Parts: sequence; C-alpha cells; structure tokens
Amino acid sequence: MNAQEFRKKGKEMVDWIADYMENVDQRRVTPDVLPGYMRKLLPSEAPRKGEDWKNIMEDVETSIMPGITHWQHPNFHAYFPAGNSYPSILADMMADGLGIVGFSWAASPACAELEMIVLDWLGKMISLPPCFLHENGPTGGGVIQGSASDCILVSVLAARQKAIQSLKVLAPKMPEQLIMSKLVGYCSCMAHSAVEKAGIIAGVTLRQLNVDNKYALRGATLQKAIDEDKRRGLVPFYVCGTLGTTACCSYDNVQELGDVCAKEGLWLHVDGAYAGNALICPEFQYLIKGIENADSFNLNPNKWMLVNFDCSCMWTKQRKAIENAFNVNPIYLKHANSDKAVDFRHWGVPLSRRFRSLKLWFVIRSYGIEGLQSYIRQHVAMAKHFEKLVKEDNRFEILGQVKMGLVCFRIKGENYLTQELLHQINISGNLHMVPAMLNDQYVIRYAICAKDASSEHNNYAWDVIKDLASAVLEDAQITNGNMVADVVNENGTIEQEMIDAEGNEVFGFNKEVEYINMISPSVLQDKKKRNALFRMISCPERYSPRISRSLSRRRSSISELNGPHLPQKMHETMRHRAMTFHS
Repeated sequence: MNAQEFRKKGKEMVDWIADYMENVDQRRVTPDVLPGYMRKLLPSEAPRKGEDWKNIMEDVETSIMPGITHWQHPNFHAYFPAGNSYPSILADMMADGLGIVGFSWAASPACAELEMIVLDWLGKMISLPPCFLHENGPTGGGVIQGSASDCILVSVLAARQKAIQSLKVLAPKMPEQLIMSKLVGYCSCMAHSAVEKAGIIAGVTLRQLNVDNKYALRGATLQKAIDEDKRRGLVPFYVCGTLGTTACCSYDNVQELGDVCAKEGLWLHVDGAYAGNALICPEFQYLIKGIENADSFNLNPNKWMLVNFDCSCMWTKQRKAIENAFNVNPIYLKHANSDKAVDFRHWGVPLSRRFRSLKLWFVIRSYGIEGLQSYIRQHVAMAKHFEKLVKEDNRFEILGQVKMGLVCFRIKGENYLTQELLHQINISGNLHMVPAMLNDQYVIRYAICAKDASSEHNNYAWDVIKDLASAVLEDAQITNGNMVADVVNENGTIEQEMIDAEGNEVFGFNKEVEYINMISPSVLQDKKKRNALFRMISCPERYSPRISRSLSRRRSSISELNGPHLPQKMHETMRHRAMTFHS
C-alpha cells in the first residue's frame, strides 16, 4: 500500500469506524459463537502473496464481526466502561503513524516529556498532593502503564525491593530467599484479582482481609493483621487499598490505612482503576482523604475518561524505589542526558513503550476538564436513575452503595433465583451483565458503560429485566411440593435440579456457580452439554410458566415416592426425552 492508497483506504476506515459507532445499537450485544468458530472461517495458513484490501474487509464482516462483543453498545452493562472517543482514536492513529518506541528520553524526547506533563495535569485535576508530581522535583511523578495490573505489580515489586534492602542492613548475612519468605502484604477480600496475581509473580504472601458492612477495609482490621503476623515472625511490607472495588464499587478507608502504614513503615498503594476517574469532580475527592500517606496511586482513563485502551496512569512519591527495582542499564541504552532526563523504562517491566500520552493529551484538550466532569456526572446520574427503578419493585434489593456508575441488585430470596435471572438475561442477547458475590449473596452488576448512556437505555434494560424476572419467579412458584435432586451431567459435574413427583425437571439451578456468562444458546450447549433447544422442547415448563401450567398434572406428594429410586426414575425420564427428541 502506497501513500495514495493509504489516503483513500484511511478515509474509508474512518467512515467504517464512524458508521460502526453510530449504528452499534442495531447489533446483538454479545456474539452467538463457540470457541474455535474462526478456524472454520479462515485459512489454516497465511497467504503467500498479498491480498486485495477489499477481500480483507469482507473477511472482517464475515469472520471478525460475528465474534465481537460490542463493549460500546448501549445495552452492554458488564464489567466497567471501555473508554472510547473520536479524539482518542485519532490520537492513536497519529501515534501509530509516528511509529516511535519511547523507551528513553533520547529515543523520542517529546514522548517522554508529554507523558510527564499530562500526568501532572491529571494529577492536579484529581488534587493529588504535589509530592506525586514531576514538577515538584525528582522524588515523585507519574507514568502511563498498560493496565492497573501493571501498576499494582510495579508497586509490589518496588515495595518488595525496598523491604529487602532495609532488612539486609539489619541482617546482612540473611539470604534474600529467606527474607522474601517472611514478607507479607495485605489487601481486602474485595480487592481485584490482579493483587493476588502480583503476589504470585513477586513470590510474596498477600493476605486478604475482611471488610466492614460497607465492604471497606478499615485501619483497625489492618493493624490487627499486622500485629498477628509480627508475632509469627513475619515482616509486613505492603498494603493495597482499593478505591472502587470491581464487585460493588466499594471504597477502602484510605485515611485509616494510610495512618497505619505510616506508623508501621509499610508501602501503601491505592488502586482507583475505575472510581479514581471520578476524582476529577470535586464532590468525590473526599474519598482519597489521607492520600498523602500513600506511596503510589493509579487510575485508568481507559475505563472512565473517554481514552481508549491502553492507558493506566500511576503516580508515586517513591520514584527512586521504583527505579531501583527496575533499573537495568546496558551501554546501548545509555545516553548523554541520562542524569537529567526521566527514562520511563526504569518505571516498569516493559522496555518498549508506545506514545500513549498523545491520546490522553488529545482527550483532555478536546473535552476540557468541564466536559470530562459532565461525562462522569451523567453516568452517576444514570446509575441513580436505575437504582430508583430497582427500588420501586419490591421483588428486588440493592446491595452496596450507589455512588458511581454501578448498581448491584438481586431478586430477594435464594441465590439461584438471581443466578437464573442473569442466565436468561445473557442468553437473550438483549443485554449483557456479569455477577458478583457479596457476603455469599449473588448479585447482578449493572454498570453504566455507554458513552451516551441515557434514561431511555435504563428503561429498556429494566423492562427486559422485569419481564425475565417475572418468568423466573413464576417458574419458581411451581416448585411447591417438588424436591431437589443431584443430577450427574454428561461431563461428570453435579447439577441440582427441581423435579416433580414423576421425575420431571421443573426448575434447574446450580448453587455452586458464582459466575455465569451465558452469552448465547450455543455457548449454553457447550457449557451444559445439553442443547438449549433440546431443553426447550423436552422440558417446556422450564422456559414458559404458561406452558408449565397447561402441562401440569396432579402431583403426588413427595412422601409417596420411593426415595432411593428417585434418581434412577429421573434418568429414565431424561433418556426417554432424548430418544423422543432425536427420533
């Protein structure tokens, strides 16, 4: 492709992206495919000669788009938002066109210096203390990492190295492996799995501590754990607090944790991947009261500030500790200004770095602080609106506080009701959500994700949820006089199913399952080894309460059944169904 062709195809690509963004609501939210679907559509070997661009784009529609989960869809409410905006897309296009690899200041001075400036901008926007800014001197500053997982790992490795060096001063002959075996860090049981993974990579123990009734880690709990571990001969060295947990967007008490860490000499990292973005709004800045006692902090503009992935911003006031943990300086990477410039290759695991600050700069300048604040506040308002809809229906309850753009709700009663509701929501293809477990209670997470989320989108989602909930609850009502039996599926797993006096399945659930992401009937087939269509035909009462009522017969009481023969009778019924279906 030459420059002239690039101009033409580039304009076509911009049109394709704009058309997709404008019409994404016309697509199914989640794909209806099975793992390995693409191997049936694409050749097993790469082409020997270049192909026509038109053929490539045709394959995008026939092979790629059927397997896309549409994170920008207005009915996508899973996980957290995936930042996306036209200024960010264009900035990434420019960065790709420049094609630089910014591992040091000398590799591209503009790449390093813009990163320092926009991290100072954003640090001031969220009111971080000056000790976290580059302009305040060589002790602190900000850096863009690939993800919050990277930020957490960097903080753990820096804290570990600092602890090892301190202990070697006290016990110079103690082997480093022995020192590491004594190190222990802490996070809440609500912390992201990235904290646990960082501990595994770093080879240190990270304890998960209990939270209070607001799902927050408190200072007293941390202090108690530290005291216990000291008595056991361990060396506490690190704490990761969370500002906006993944499960329910709860907030650890930063001030209390900071006071304990300052007293005990522990590294405190605060993970604000999602909710940290809201700190650009002054009304939310109370959540980081005490942040001056933290050693590092991160937030992800690629979650909630209209910046495309990847862009995770990390600040530290322990710059030297981070550089000491990652400083590998071969002669071919040295340059004349090493002692004066910031080389971000010393601030993390990767050597090569993209020009990520460009898209953050474009977005902040395009929207301004006020525009980004308006975007955050609109999402919060939409979450409050959805919370109101849920509270108006006495069949549901909300767990956790709704402060940002997340609402956690459930059907009152046993977990399997909410589990079945989510199951039906996701296989419908009309909405997409994921669950969480809060104190052994199964909840559905409704995240406000779409850039232009509105009350109309909430109303549509709630109508779908209410209708499906009514069907789930009606199905549950017909289980009076029925019993639960363990069924061994074809894949050897045990599923609990409601069966009536004649061994017919009435309402199935699996109370051991904590996470269900049934995105389509075909994926359901793979997961449960029984085709959804088979279940609908052979057991219509599961899918339609009205059919169930019309098919219902006078049930014998459970006491009339010969208990030991019940599983056998049930399996005979299922075999009969299968034979009828396949014939």
